[in-house]
Amino acid sequence: MTDIATTVPPVDTHPDDGARPTALLPFAQLLRISLYWLGLTAIDAAVSQYISFRLNFTDIRGDIPLGAATTLLTIGGALLAIIIQPTVGSISDYAVTRWGRRKPFIVFGSLLDVVFLVGIANANTLLALGAFVMLLTVSTNIARGPFQGYVPDLVAEPQVGSASALVGMMQILGNVTGLVLANLAAIAGNLQLALFAVAIVELVTMLSVVLRVGKGMPPKSREGRSWPAIAAETWGTDILQERSYLWLVASRLFFLTAGGILFAYVTAYLRLVFDMSQEEAGMTNLVLIVAVVLGNIVAIVPASRLSDRIGRKPVIYAACGIGAAGAAIAALAPTVPVAIIGGTLFGAANGIFLAVDWALMTDIIPRASAGRYMGMSNVATGSAPLFAAAIGGLVLDAVSAASGDAAGARAAFLVGVVLFLIAALLLRPVIEPRRGGRPPEPAAAAA
Repeated sequence: MTDIATTVPPVDTHPDDGARPTALLPFAQLLRISLYWLGLTAIDAAVSQYISFRLNFTDIRGDIPLGAATTLLTIGGALLAIIIQPTVGSISDYAVTRWGRRKPFIVFGSLLDVVFLVGIANANTLLALGAFVMLLTVSTNIARGPFQGYVPDLVAEPQVGSASALVGMMQILGNVTGLVLANLAAIAGNLQLALFAVAIVELVTMLSVVLRVGKGMPPKSREGRSWPAIAAETWGTDILQERSYLWLVASRLFFLTAGGILFAYVTAYLRLVFDMSQEEAGMTNLVLIVAVVLGNIVAIVPASRLSDRIGRKPVIYAACGIGAAGAAIAALAPTVPVAIIGGTLFGAANGIFLAVDWALMTDIIPRASAGRYMGMSNVATGSAPLFAAAIGGLVLDAVSAASGDAAGARAAFLVGVVLFLIAALLLRPVIEPRRGGRPPEPAAAAA
């Protein structure tokens, strides 16, 4: 059911972009469009934390070093995500169903998620755990790729900033939901409960979107091409012409990799630096979650509004700087309270980034192919956990062998500082469109 309110005058678009919707949506509709992100990110967070507790506090990894085991459990799923999400997103641009071009993929992927979460909960070997994590990656990205096209499909330009802020807020709430459930389950000594709980959360949020959100834009014409040809189009070289898009994806990759290191190794950091048990780490993680959420909440809405006034790029630069400061403080913290201050700053940076980066991506992509381009952005989103696990793990293992476990965990966090700064540098060539549908600045402005 859709309750479209006011309309605004059409905006100028490139003829290949697809028309930007002109209807202003009520807040309830904007909220529903974003709600499924809560379910998806709750799964991501809970599974990542579940893996971290299993690797740190059980004997499932045997003699394999912690960093290497984390990388092994991450690499396969990350590679699959890079391939599947943009490909399925691109296919959904052309899908003709009575539910619209996005919804069937969301339902199918969500139902498979539940099956594979049960598999992860019952895996008793590293090989089985890795296999079910990879299968879960397949199913979540079948849903995620098409779902990413909803904001460009349905949201008029004046509401892109608000919609992006809600997307960011739902991702934050999803991370909080998954992390809280995982840490409460760790404290209770039954990690599997967290996975069953996030399965229910995803199903509820999926139904709210499928039953209450409109179909979006009509599908693109296949022009007689086969589905394999449509899938292959995802990886066509024409995307190389979208230079601003490519630079933004690269910047996103480094930002998310920096945050991914902190996320992937926080439990190891608490165990190795502060000698905590599983229960102590779980309780401290809950405090850190509160700190990160407070940082997110304080930053996300003002960042979105500010980006509508001064532009997206300056606000993302600020996110990179604040993230670097937070990572440095956490890495060098002599006590847990100081580390929590670093976590709060990282939370603010993450909230700013989630609110504004999504809006900038929506501003610059060709909208008729939103599923393809938003899915291709998963090259960054999907690669980030792999690079975070690999880079952070290699540094952790190498420095631990040379200087002790505590130094290794701190060094892994310091790598995040460098990655945040690189993310800022890679943002510079991005040409940001002007507000109001006007054409972007000439390319020379990016030089």
